[in-house]
Amino acid sequence: MKVERERLPLWLKVKPLLGENYRKVKSLLSELGLHTVCQEANCPNIGNCFEEKTATFLILSRVCTRGCSFCDVERGTPLPLDPLEPLHIAEAVKKLGLEYVVITSVTRDDLEDGGASYFAQVIRKIRESNPGCKVEVLVPDFKGNLESLEIVLKEKPEVLNHNLETVKRLYPVVREGADYKRSLILLEKSKEYDSSILTKSGIIIGMGEGWEEIIELMQDLKKVNCELLTIGQYLSPSDKHLKVKKYYSPEDFGELKRVAEKIGFRKVESGPLVRSSYHAKKQVLDISLKF
Repeated sequence: MKVERERLPLWLKVKPLLGENYRKVKSLLSELGLHTVCQEANCPNIGNCFEEKTATFLILSRVCTRGCSFCDVERGTPLPLDPLEPLHIAEAVKKLGLEYVVITSVTRDDLEDGGASYFAQVIRKIRESNPGCKVEVLVPDFKGNLESLEIVLKEKPEVLNHNLETVKRLYPVVREGADYKRSLILLEKSKEYDSSILTKSGIIIGMGEGWEEIIELMQDLKKVNCELLTIGQYLSPSDKHLKVKKYYSPEDFGELKRVAEKIGFRKVESGPLVRSSYHAKKQVLDISLKF
């Protein structure tokens, strides 16, 4: 008997743009053997982002050592690191003419530094062949290893992003192997190490959190001087993943944006289809123009 998937609210139904740029980006990624979180995590904005010639590159293999219940990235034993990947990413950035690039990774608890030195290598390669290109890194928690964090920060990315993903109470259910306080400390230490690097975090809602818990999370982020925030709707990738407990309306997201701005975040992206790299370049550009 076939089980019907739950029908989505109208505001979550989007027709992706699959034009010429989309095909070019997808072809280039395949040609260079690169991965993007857009593809691996089935991001709902993939068509629009690829059409605008933007992508969030996924490094350190496409297999994660953890198994978060909300995430569609493959989990298991990762493949050995590809020594040519940093060079290929820099090449892709150049061919696409990118002025802003986001680099993220699977979590690699099997590596001594959690992959930090690899992040640093990718940043260096991008800047060697793409002078002026701004880099945002979306890093794992490195199991709380602050030396690993410093390895990345020494390369002076424009933005250090680390997602909390959900409220403190739901961490044991949603984020296997992660720790709410540890993630907050990572963001706090990033700002202490280099105040010129913008700090950012993202959450997805609809996994069973309460409204007041969302507000508390935002306040916790502000206490550690996190400056940029993204808020989006959780969409269950499959029947094997955590089920959606609630679909928030566009009005709810608008209210959360107002609350976050009142709390003091410098830039907030809040909407049903927002993900952590959504309008990443625009967030930083808006801040540069404003301040």
